[in-house]
Amino acid sequence: MTRKALYPGTFDPLTNGHFDIIQRAMKLCDHLTIGVAINHEKNPLFDLAERSEMVRLAVTEMDGDCEVVVAPFEGLLMKFVESIGASMIVRGLRAVSDFEYEFQMVGMNQKLNPNIETIFLMADAQNQAIASRLVKEIARLGGDVSAFVSPAVQKRLAEKYT
Repeated sequence: MTRKALYPGTFDPLTNGHFDIIQRAMKLCDHLTIGVAINHEKNPLFDLAERSEMVRLAVTEMDGDCEVVVAPFEGLLMKFVESIGASMIVRGLRAVSDFEYEFQMVGMNQKLNPNIETIFLMADAQNQAIASRLVKEIARLGGDVSAFVSPAVQKRLAEKYT
């Protein structure tokens, strides 16, 4: 039986924390879909194509036996999970505040489809403080974000803010 998982996110931009969760999720499944969310409420800096491309570039640098696909999605997460045939959702946690939000989401998702499990992966200690929102703010103010994102993402941030 193939173990299929979904790691959803906005990835605006893809950070080292996201990259770490992707690498670790690949050890838990045979097929990982990285769902790049279309979320108009978040007003992303990068458009969907740019965010998807950043994730695709990062994935090509990874080793492993897990098949990885990058796919955009919009709407209800549970419908997307079902449409790709995944049996688990992977979520990264940085802090207690993340857990509180995610705990509520798991409860709602279990009501929508009790056959889909949510797997939480704690962020590596060196990535716990990284948040896309803060990375964008540092970049916008001319700060060095090299400790938080890949060189490719750093270059794209610099292009957006110059």
